[in-house]
Amino acid sequence: MKLQNRYKKNRELFEKVSKVIPLASQTFSKSHIQYPEFAPHFIEKAKGSHVWDVDGNEYIDFINGLLPVILGYCDPDVDSAVINQMEKGVIFSLPSPIEGELAEILINIIPCAEMVRFGKNGSDATAGAIRIARAYTGRERVAVCGYHGWQDWYIGSTSRDKGIPDEVKNLTHPFKYNDISSLQVLFEKYPDEFAAVIMEPMNTDEPEDGFLEKVKELAHKNGALFILDEIITGFRFHIGGAQALFGIVPDLATFGKSMANGYPISAVVGKKEFMKEMEEVFFSFTFGGETLSISAAIATIKKIMEYAVIDRLWETGKIIMDNVSRIIEKYQLESIFSIKGKPPWSILKINNHGSISSWEIKTLFMQEMLRRGVLISSSHNVSFSHAEEDIRRLIECYEEV
Repeated sequence: MKLQNRYKKNRELFEKVSKVIPLASQTFSKSHIQYPEFAPHFIEKAKGSHVWDVDGNEYIDFINGLLPVILGYCDPDVDSAVINQMEKGVIFSLPSPIEGELAEILINIIPCAEMVRFGKNGSDATAGAIRIARAYTGRERVAVCGYHGWQDWYIGSTSRDKGIPDEVKNLTHPFKYNDISSLQVLFEKYPDEFAAVIMEPMNTDEPEDGFLEKVKELAHKNGALFILDEIITGFRFHIGGAQALFGIVPDLATFGKSMANGYPISAVVGKKEFMKEMEEVFFSFTFGGETLSISAAIATIKKIMEYAVIDRLWETGKIIMDNVSRIIEKYQLESIFSIKGKPPWSILKINNHGSISSWEIKTLFMQEMLRRGVLISSSHNVSFSHAEEDIRRLIECYEEV
């Protein structure tokens, strides 16, 4: 089948939707500009580890909604908990008792958690953590390492800063992962001005030589709070997050994504001394206590623990990493491809090759994987529902592509 015919309905629907929704998507990373010209634009349904586009094409999904789907689409235990709660009510005029239930669960499993507040997206949580740090310290500058969401305080420090006031941009300062001197320089340049250091505990590279401990020590030495952004690593690397895996306890931490198997919820957690600022810092949402997502989170976390879900992610991810490394080496493509990260979330790194850009190579890679029924970008977002046959097919497609 010609590619243009394979995605005929997708392209027709895109033309229609793009007239009423910018980028024809609610999420930048799900929009058409992240995909080849010949690719699906809309998913109609999903079950387990598979999704179907509007043309009826079936894919094994290794994106999983940008990582929230940790158990698999339409997990029966999670959906059952949601349906049971739906019969009681979705949102009330006062808090629901299950808010406290979920908070207690998080406090029991996350090392730094003594108090908890919920949001809906990761950006809510990171922005809330920064607001706490600024309120507690009376300072304004923030040092960042990694990706921390769309809100002004962070995104103004990136190339996607259109619409952000310069005054806001100038308060956020990036530093380099595994380079403690890059953080030291910031503290020396702006003494006694930093409210917080916020960072992802790990992305593609492993923390070297006690790097996380050095960041925490340097932050505290300079009167700043140490915050771990665990939106991705939480409930994926370890039930207690990367902080439990690496043995580093932050002042505050943020969680989201895998927390509720796709239902919208995030959390700011941390030591009571700092979290008490939430009583005066305005962090408030009409849907902050929405009960379906809270029920989904409780059911998801219980299943993760009962079925050793994270162990499975490590096992499945290791098979993928080992085989992708083998294939790269077999075809002598080490100058172009490498596999990085941890097994529960590994990343395919793509380099330029001569006059051919990494983006062109990635475009061809994605196009051909999609043609073979594998929905993938540049990472392996494994879920509990990925079966041996799914992994075998992924590796087979890697071999061909």
